[in-house]
Amino acid sequence: MCAIHQPNLFPRLSTLAKLYAADRWIVLDDVQFARRDYQHRARLADLDEPVRQQWLTLPMHLPQGRSTLISQARLVDPQRSRRTVQLLVRQYYGRSPHRKAVFDVLDAVLDTLDTSDRVADLARTSTIALLTVLGWSRDVRDSSEIPTRPGRSQRLADLAAATGSTHYLCGTGGLRYLDADPFDAHGIPVLPFHTPVDDLLWQWARRASSLWALSAIGADELANQLAAQREAHLLRVHV
Repeated sequence: MCAIHQPNLFPRLSTLAKLYAADRWIVLDDVQFARRDYQHRARLADLDEPVRQQWLTLPMHLPQGRSTLISQARLVDPQRSRRTVQLLVRQYYGRSPHRKAVFDVLDAVLDTLDTSDRVADLARTSTIALLTVLGWSRDVRDSSEIPTRPGRSQRLADLAAATGSTHYLCGTGGLRYLDADPFDAHGIPVLPFHTPVDDLLWQWARRASSLWALSAIGADELANQLAAQREAHLLRVHV
């Protein structure tokens, strides 16, 4: 199964769960940057009262204006962004008994901020660091390195086919616009991905950064939760 998703800064739990369930993440880095999306920002939920949330937003420079691709977007001031990320993540999750896992993710992001001003690098690193502390070590590819045809759904289908993927794992947002015909042409079934809605852990899955879940229950238990979601979707593949 492959998941195709834009690089997100400290991604939401719903996004992280989809990537964890996949065997391959194709990083969609050559589509238009959107200021209202999650490449350069994350919603941090309070450790004890997750209903209390604050945006962590990093100022961006878009060299091509509104047509700037995610891979072209640059941080205005990487060192200032570094201080902001370090301060807020430590402020929100420094009291967690599971803070070591959180700080491992944070350190990977801070190291990237020392060497790159590309938001794609930063967001990609934050996601891979989260997956790594949860034990996920599968295939990661960048869409910018894979030739495709134009058209939103056609492009996604070509990415899946070019990487040898047999199933496409699609979140609820993507299902609203996806045309399954290009996938059918490649013989690749589209598998809808859903997360639970009746549990506190998942209540904020589509809003808050997964840093909150990692801080609240720790890497081992979060990995168990995500593994259960993966298994549920694998069962649907083999039905």
